[in-house]
Amino acid sequence: MLSTADFRSGLTIEIDGVPFQIVEFQHVKPGKGPAFVRSRLKNLKTGRTLEKTWNAGEKVAPALIQRSAVQYLYRSGDRYTFMDLENFDQIEIGEDMLGDGASYLLDGLECLVTRHDGVVIGLDIPAHLDLTVVQTDPGIRGDTATGGSKPATLETGAVVQVPLFVNTGERIRVDTRTNTYVERVTT
Repeated sequence: MLSTADFRSGLTIEIDGVPFQIVEFQHVKPGKGPAFVRSRLKNLKTGRTLEKTWNAGEKVAPALIQRSAVQYLYRSGDRYTFMDLENFDQIEIGEDMLGDGASYLLDGLECLVTRHDGVVIGLDIPAHLDLTVVQTDPGIRGDTATGGSKPATLETGAVVQVPLFVNTGERIRVDTRTNTYVERVTT
């Protein structure tokens, strides 16, 4: 069992059989009354956050979370198939669990799958990917002074806003968490 004194950001705990991750916490020692801990928790199954107050020293069970490397293989309808890189088992994950990350899946891409009690509860794709621009409008000389942007379609099918100087065929680095252009990649 864990005590509230063991709390730290990123720690996973279990409340009523549901895994939660501590997003932030604060130990409060008021001038009058007992100390307590305010926390913001993220439900790892639904993604929702909640605020909870604990008495100082209260005990809570740690959540047993397993993370393992997987490789993306193929898509079949709204299901995505991955291969576990340790035991080579195939795992199917629904499109609803992937969210926006589905638009960045590329054959052979290595990701991290999160399991709780053997059940897949999440998939984390890399935070930054280097991808090729397959379609974008050509940049017009002189437009770069305005600092504008234009949409670009990437090799995975994702569309991101890029600066006007980026052209078709160039490789760019994309932040998959925010769906934004980071920089142009030189080979």
